[in-house]
Amino acid sequence: MEIVGQFNLGFIIARRHTSPTALVDAHGNGRGHMDDLFIVDQHAADEKYNFETLQQTTEIISQKLIRPQPLELTAADEILATENLDVLKRNGFEIDIDDDATFGDGHRLKLVAQPISENTVFDVKDLEELLHLLQDRPTGQMVRCSKARAMFAMRACRKSVMIGMALDRRQMTSVVRHMGMIDQPWNCPHGRPTMRHLSDISRTGGDWWKGRRHSIDWVSFGNQ
Repeated sequence: MEIVGQFNLGFIIARRHTSPTALVDAHGNGRGHMDDLFIVDQHAADEKYNFETLQQTTEIISQKLIRPQPLELTAADEILATENLDVLKRNGFEIDIDDDATFGDGHRLKLVAQPISENTVFDVKDLEELLHLLQDRPTGQMVRCSKARAMFAMRACRKSVMIGMALDRRQMTSVVRHMGMIDQPWNCPHGRPTMRHLSDISRTGGDWWKGRRHSIDWVSFGNQ
């Protein structure tokens, strides 16, 4: 996307322009060019990128238990846990496997360490949530429990670009490019939209970009 500028110290105006030759389908048919304006919430967009980065890269600190805690898991959950030991460890849960115990008796796996955080208390319920999330994911894919996601959302919010902050073109470009680097860029961790479509410039003939200025009622837009 091409950066147009910043609006009201809180939003980035960006243009997405694609030539007709770049929009040829598998049958060689052109679909016309795209020329659209978007408004990007600078805080929400940066927050979502930081949130996803924390989700993928953070290894939560764990604390050893005084006494290992037997995990009464189903046979299916035992398999999930043993196949995803690294994922669980990065979430702060360290598990020891007793190879001499009978498979599926509920005592083969023992919890030897659990996550610790200054403001968040984790327990076995969070481990059970992780195992539930892993049921629908490929082996080794990172998942996070709801407590960890809330913790990351708070951290991401504090370290992100704020509303009211003036950004130069380099900073605006960075925020917009980062949106293209994550799987779900459309909403911040708290549910606020990161971007809205403003206008299809191609339907106006594109003369807005040829020096002919059209008045945009930003006040009315903000009240919609």
